[in-house]
Amino acid sequence: MKIGLALEELHRSEAELAHELLKISERHKVDHEIFHLAKDLARWSQQHVRDIAEIGKDYGQDHLDPEAGTKHGPVDAIVEKGSELIGRMSSPALLLLRDLREVYMKAAGVSVDWELLAQAAQGIKHRDLLALAQKDHPETLRQMRWANGKLKESATQILVS
Repeated sequence: MKIGLALEELHRSEAELAHELLKISERHKVDHEIFHLAKDLARWSQQHVRDIAEIGKDYGQDHLDPEAGTKHGPVDAIVEKGSELIGRMSSPALLLLRDLREVYMKAAGVSVDWELLAQAAQGIKHRDLLALAQKDHPETLRQMRWANGKLKESATQILVS
């Protein structure tokens, strides 16, 4: 079975989404709604990462780090510094649109991964795996809807001003 590989990909994608949400929170901390809500949404992905790491053991994925998406390594610091410099050179409002778009795209990818996993779990009648997908996938959909809603709310004002 290739479910272990699907779990590994989902784990990686959720960790990236958590990291992206934390990044947008820090980068746009003057906007209190973005700052606080993005942090809350990142916690969901961080919990998903822990959930996936736990169930991954049943599918030969003992190496999945339950704390992925919460750590910042030296490469992350360099990437964030580069993003900060880009943000200074361009409009912070345009940067917000770019960041929200990135969150939306990552959440959409994670959503597809959850859907694939749920279909496989249903097909092989693995109730624990299906229950996990049914529990965590709706939160990913809410993350995606949040980013999409913020894009719709902000786009006109930012792009025509």
